[in-house]
Amino acid sequence: MAGNSTRRGAVRTSKSAKKGPTTGSGGLNKRRLEGKGPTPKAEDRPYHAAAKRKVAAKKSASTRAPSDKSPRTKSVRPKGGGELVAGRNAVVEALRAGVPATELIVARSIDVDDRITESLQLALAARLPIRETHRAEVEGLSGSSQGILLAIKPYQYSSFEEIVLRAKKPALIIALDGVTDPRNLGAIVRSAAAFGADGVVMTERRAAAMTASAWKSSAGAASRMQIAQVSNLARAIDDAKKSGCFVVGLDGESEEGLSQMKLAKEAIMIVVGSEGKGLSRLVKEKCDLVISIPMRASTESLNASVATAIALFWVDEQRRK
Repeated sequence: MAGNSTRRGAVRTSKSAKKGPTTGSGGLNKRRLEGKGPTPKAEDRPYHAAAKRKVAAKKSASTRAPSDKSPRTKSVRPKGGGELVAGRNAVVEALRAGVPATELIVARSIDVDDRITESLQLALAARLPIRETHRAEVEGLSGSSQGILLAIKPYQYSSFEEIVLRAKKPALIIALDGVTDPRNLGAIVRSAAAFGADGVVMTERRAAAMTASAWKSSAGAASRMQIAQVSNLARAIDDAKKSGCFVVGLDGESEEGLSQMKLAKEAIMIVVGSEGKGLSRLVKEKCDLVISIPMRASTESLNASVATAIALFWVDEQRRK
């Protein structure tokens, strides 16, 4: 049709029909030359597998229970130090044993069973504060998912000097050289109280402390027995000697038996070694006498707390005579 040769489409056709180089598009392809920006992340591309996984995760999160969606609060341990006992069995056993505590912490909306009910009853009977809090805080404090915690008071240790000064005549002191099991420690404290010992001494490092487990094993004797922590047991042995004590070490490898100990009626310090290694070299060298407990089977060995109880019984029997 006449006049149509000036239309834009006709111009393009005529230009593309020309042979040889062209002078340009006249700005018609300007938008094609513009950059499209950085490549989107894989999870932001709808067709990518990562994006599909992201959408699926959002859907699963939206179907969770409200308690799971709530953010975890920052956990703060009880003030004043101490220990946290976690778990339904551990808490109820600690409350039964009368372990000194500061508060009982219970998560909201937990499944109540006999152990939870008894724990609450024991706490109320002991006039122990009960704090109800979010489950996330309980789990953050202990890592346990059972929803109950018991905050234990820090144990108040005596000093070694106080034990020596308050010891009766003749004195009887138990020293522990590297006993690491808190249940052994508690059992030793219980035996020491049963046979009239004046106190128990142990090291601050690489040894068990008076935790809730040790307190339970002592069956309450920890509240009646003086217990001291020292930084250097060898120095404490020297101080005991200066106060007039004979130092007797218990070691299964000694050739001298318990019956050969003729010092029972004197002031003595009985030193008990660790569960596996026994007495350390320096401590053994400082002992005035090293004895063993004879057994019928040479291949057997005694638990540290059992050996201590036997030695204390022997001393008590000699003193009664």
